[in-house]
Amino acid sequence: MVNVLCKHMDIKIVKNSISKDELKHIANEQYGDMVKVVVDLEHEIMTVGGEFHADGELVLMEQEGARREYTWGINLYPDAQGDDFIEYDSMINLKPAFGNRTRNVTDKEICEKIKRVVEKLVTQ
Repeated sequence: MVNVLCKHMDIKIVKNSISKDELKHIANEQYGDMVKVVVDLEHEIMTVGGEFHADGELVLMEQEGARREYTWGINLYPDAQGDDFIEYDSMINLKPAFGNRTRNVTDKEICEKIKRVVEKLVTQ
């Protein structure tokens, strides 16, 4: 149990906003140029950081009541611009019961919703 708690300590729930500078700091501490993010489309919040997207998804489920069909894993590249800023790739996106059969988010409408939540929460 202690290992799980330690693993979640580097995951932050973002409800209001997070700056690109904060994302860069998290990226530098973990993967260098990328931050793992899980977006909850139902509550329009997200987690940032952590080793695995599944960890962020678990935090959202346990602490915010998120439901699996609304959580999507993405990677953010704080130094990138435009379409290169968001990568829609995660193992948690494998959701055949909800129509997504790949690691990538294949539904363009879901991608747009994810993008809107990220744009709302990530500030310059």
